[in-house]
Amino acid sequence: MTALPEELQSALDTALRGFPQPELARAVTRLITRYRQGVAATEPILVSPVDAAAYAGYRMPGTYAAVRAALAEVAGQLPEFAPRSLVDVGGGTGTAVWAAAETWPSLTELSVLEQAPEVVALGRKLMAGSARLRGTSWRRGRIDPAAEAPAADVVTLSYVLGELPEPVRAATVRWLAGSARLLVLIEPGTPAGYERVLRARDELIGLGRSVVAPCPHQRDCPITPGRDWCHFAARLPRLGAHRVIKEGTLNFEDEKFSYVAVANEPAARAANRVLRYPVKRKGLVSLRLCTGADGLAEVTVTKRHGADYRAAREVGWGEQWSPTAD
Repeated sequence: MTALPEELQSALDTALRGFPQPELARAVTRLITRYRQGVAATEPILVSPVDAAAYAGYRMPGTYAAVRAALAEVAGQLPEFAPRSLVDVGGGTGTAVWAAAETWPSLTELSVLEQAPEVVALGRKLMAGSARLRGTSWRRGRIDPAAEAPAADVVTLSYVLGELPEPVRAATVRWLAGSARLLVLIEPGTPAGYERVLRARDELIGLGRSVVAPCPHQRDCPITPGRDWCHFAARLPRLGAHRVIKEGTLNFEDEKFSYVAVANEPAARAANRVLRYPVKRKGLVSLRLCTGADGLAEVTVTKRHGADYRAAREVGWGEQWSPTAD
């Protein structure tokens, strides 16, 4: 499971204790209703301290797990990449900054672009106790493709494309790619989220960017639209105030997400990507793969495959798969 860093979990629990539970519950209900409408925002959604707190308590753990999982796969494909600067665009309370800092210890220049003042205030408060992150630069502003492109070794945009009006999404993707060595886009793991990621991927390939993950190729996506979609899952525990806000009986949840990461230079890619939970039976493992050579493939690995079988018993959904046997 992927939990929030302890210092973030503690700071978040403390921040949420500053509001009556019924008030937080009402704010969470409003946010859930708003997000389930599935329409782009025409004005700020988080306009009060309780809105910001409810959003952070409800969404930061899942967003952190998804971003951390995506960045871990990217880092695995780029073992020599040691970025120093990061800009998190539309960064909310800075979740992606926490995830990136855990992924790349080399990061020293951290910045968040966020328009909502109450969200910025809470993000700063959550980072105040972190010796590494308290120096993060926060800049209030809207996503504006007409402005100067954010320049950094890593630029992230997580759970934001769906909040933008559709006509400006392509322009936003091009803008983000303008001065980024590595661009990572993450969306909810729904058919609509995947479609947004797929369109962004096509746009970025057209700009000459090199796909790093999750795709093992730069060809058209082999998944048939309307029949399936490319997404992954990150399991996280429900701890502290997050568990109270969720009002669930389980002590964990699975955050589903879709993503694409591209570099401005040629990059190595996985040989194959596991697209679903592996099916494990006695003596065999079945893998659904997106492959670098043949598109989609169903592969069965049995005990006779030796080391590959042992590896298949351990491989997870979303990870790369590189068999050693022919």
